[in-house]
Amino acid sequence: MAFACRGRAQSLRGQLSRLLRGACARVMAPPRRFALELPGCTLAHFAFGGDSVDSDREAPAARRDSRVAELLGPPGRSYSLCVPVAPDAGCAARVQAARMHQRLLRQLRLGPLQQCQLRRLLCYCRDGGAGGVQHGVLLHDPRDSPDTRRALLALLDACQEAPSPRLGEFVGDQSLQVWQHLWELQDGQGWQLAVGQRVLSAPEPELHPVVPDLPRSAVFPSREAARAVLETCTSFIPEAQAVLDLLDQCPEQIQKGKFPVIVIEGLDATGKTTLTQSVANSLKAVLLKSPPACIGQWRKIFDDEPTIIKRAFYSLGNYIVASEIAKASATSPVIVDRLRKFQNQPQ
Repeated sequence: MAFACRGRAQSLRGQLSRLLRGACARVMAPPRRFALELPGCTLAHFAFGGDSVDSDREAPAARRDSRVAELLGPPGRSYSLCVPVAPDAGCAARVQAARMHQRLLRQLRLGPLQQCQLRRLLCYCRDGGAGGVQHGVLLHDPRDSPDTRRALLALLDACQEAPSPRLGEFVGDQSLQVWQHLWELQDGQGWQLAVGQRVLSAPEPELHPVVPDLPRSAVFPSREAARAVLETCTSFIPEAQAVLDLLDQCPEQIQKGKFPVIVIEGLDATGKTTLTQSVANSLKAVLLKSPPACIGQWRKIFDDEPTIIKRAFYSLGNYIVASEIAKASATSPVIVDRLRKFQNQPQ
């Protein structure tokens, strides 16, 4: 009896601890908004709450946009699938979350899930701060098939490594009110739906949600920032170490020579290569390409990776070619052929 009582007490303390951690996380987490990508490059913004979105002042304007309820509610059933990233997450955590998000996207196009309509979903800080953007996807099953729910829960079970994706299910009624319920793994009970939160439209922010997050994920402000991303990739992309080794051979402080440098930009298949070769022959110039030839053979490898890794690869390629330009421009004119960077894919 004593052992049983002690076991129940420990179980209760564990449950209380989890509840307190969850409550603290909700209190300390920055206010979050969600943006759903629609056709025509438009966004529908929403948040979770009671009867208003953050304040009574914002709520009336937000309620006038009925697109959110129409998109998330019946007919059919909608689900959200996101990979959470802590606001203060380091480079390695952001890379790991991006790769998991990419993996999920590929799996969502298989089996019964390929019957669902997919839309891009972004989670962001209300004030546009440095909390970071979390990428997700909204699935709409027009058939409201139970096979879809089972396939999504099986997808969660198959994700063994952190960060674990979060699955939400939207429930609506004929009055255009919608609630989101998160699926949570309960001890000994399997996956259970948690208490729902009402979904409300939110005002559109002044900037697109991804803009404040660009220095963390796409447009690296320094050589060190781009290098940090590729350093986290060396364990699963051996070519990343080769790129870093080539980068280490380039001086950090470079100075262009006395001869001119001409960069030819343009869309694919517009004749850049023909033009740059002709100009180089006419001027007796050195012809360089970006990304440089020394890393060009690895483009396909990095193009298959998430945006944060692709951008880091091409950013470091720019530093390498800048070193080549500085050296070549000391003795002759330089022509640079700017090749296509990579094929953009939903992230």
